[in-house]
Amino acid sequence: MSNLALVYRGKASTDGCPEAAARILRLAGFDVAYAGKGEEFKLDARSLAQAAVYAQPGGDELEPAWRHMRKHADVITDFVSGGGRYLGFCLGAYLAGHTPGLGLLDGDAMQYIATPGAEIATESAAVLEVMWAGHPRRVYFQDGCTFETGPTTDVVARYTNGAPAAVINDYGRGRVAAVGPHPEATDDWFIDDDLPVATPGTDDLALDIVRRLVA
Repeated sequence: MSNLALVYRGKASTDGCPEAAARILRLAGFDVAYAGKGEEFKLDARSLAQAAVYAQPGGDELEPAWRHMRKHADVITDFVSGGGRYLGFCLGAYLAGHTPGLGLLDGDAMQYIATPGAEIATESAAVLEVMWAGHPRRVYFQDGCTFETGPTTDVVARYTNGAPAAVINDYGRGRVAAVGPHPEATDDWFIDDDLPVATPGTDDLALDIVRRLVA
């Protein structure tokens, strides 16, 4: 089985987000390369055929990102349905949804701050509490999503209002992990936004979702 993880880096991502996802995948033991225009790998069927995991990192707004990613939708969904693994953080989790998106989720992705009882009501960066595998943890968050669930959905984490914060579901012969907040965030993300650094750090949460995805 391939040990390669491809991380998207391009116009549908934000500086620092692909690198943060890549760092976690390296910690999980993968050989990591970037995919996208001008990167080592093109985002096409030939490149994905060499990979075990494809990661879609954080970015800016969904609609502009989808305009960039729509042309890659078929190769990504074919990769996952054929047995590949999709890992999406924040915008990458939104893009796993249906409206618009790749349609990889068992349900759909929607804005967490719009849900009843949400801990935060603005799109500004914040530190939120989630219940991750039953344990309370503080994580970096910036306008991340929550999820509708379906028959194969495993909810790994929930926000304080009970809405799913991290999910895994089957897709064909493959698997999809989608995370609304940013457990892959490094200390500088918190510092740059004048936020208290999460203590303990959240690398273990990001590694947990990767390990569940590839189990």
